[in-house]
Amino acid sequence: MSDAALPSKPETSTSRAGSSSNGRLKRLVEGDLFYSFRRSRLTMLAAAITALFFLAAIFAPLLSVQNPFDPAQLQLMNSRIAPLWTADGQSPFLLGTDEQGRDVLSAILYGLRISLVVGVLGVLVSGALGIALGLVAGYFGGAIDGLIMRVADVQLTFPAILIALLVDGIAKSVFGDRLDAASMLIVLVIAIGLSFWVQYARTVRGSVLVEKNKDYVAAARLIGLPAPVIMMRHVLPNTMGPVLVIATINLALAIITEATLSFLGSGMPDTMPSLGTLIRIGNNYLFSGEWWIVAFPGIALAALILSINLLGDWLRDALNPKLR
Repeated sequence: MSDAALPSKPETSTSRAGSSSNGRLKRLVEGDLFYSFRRSRLTMLAAAITALFFLAAIFAPLLSVQNPFDPAQLQLMNSRIAPLWTADGQSPFLLGTDEQGRDVLSAILYGLRISLVVGVLGVLVSGALGIALGLVAGYFGGAIDGLIMRVADVQLTFPAILIALLVDGIAKSVFGDRLDAASMLIVLVIAIGLSFWVQYARTVRGSVLVEKNKDYVAAARLIGLPAPVIMMRHVLPNTMGPVLVIATINLALAIITEATLSFLGSGMPDTMPSLGTLIRIGNNYLFSGEWWIVAFPGIALAALILSINLLGDWLRDALNPKLR
């Protein structure tokens, strides 16, 4: 029997899924977005620094010489030790210690975890709320649109930090001393989420007003698809470009907001410090000569914010069709 007469091997679902994934990966690598990323050395450096911060936060228990959140591992006799490369430095405290005997490098790694968790969860909360309200306002219009946008206009008259302080103050007045470190983290996430939803809502609403009048939405209505399905499956994917840019920039703003709240004493407690808390603690010892307690957390926070902002600027330009 000739080879032509042999039956062909049926294509399995696994092979189809693999070929589909390979095709999407190939389109991503060969697309304009990845090409724009590869030709910008500054963007690649910013991405590497951002990834390094995330990896350092994930593997903090492996990279740290102590757990700064565990009082049993802290010794007051090791307090205010200078960095290792100075004359008064001691091993293994590479960046010195603070007033509680915490290794500054270990505190930065664990504090980075808190800052990134609050920032990422805050962006997810604000993005989910803003996208949902923007979809509803843009798709249905009328009184619903007017109500949501007026609430958004009122909130825009207040700085985001004031909204966050208000939510934080209400939570503390309601729960009082019952707020532990984990509960305080949740309060910060909610406060930041309620502070930044307006940008998502206004951006998504504007995109939906354009998309809902196109033929594919009319066809979806014609075949009887319900409004939530049309909004989520057909309209939302076409509005995600600007949302990704806002989310990237708002990640840096959320981290700064959390650091500001912690610096003002309304954020994470001293027993579970974020980068903002570490800066507040170190600021008390700046003029007494222990500069490293505040300098290194401040440098870490500045480098993280700068790298994320550079990624946001690149993503905004890369997704702008007028600049292609």
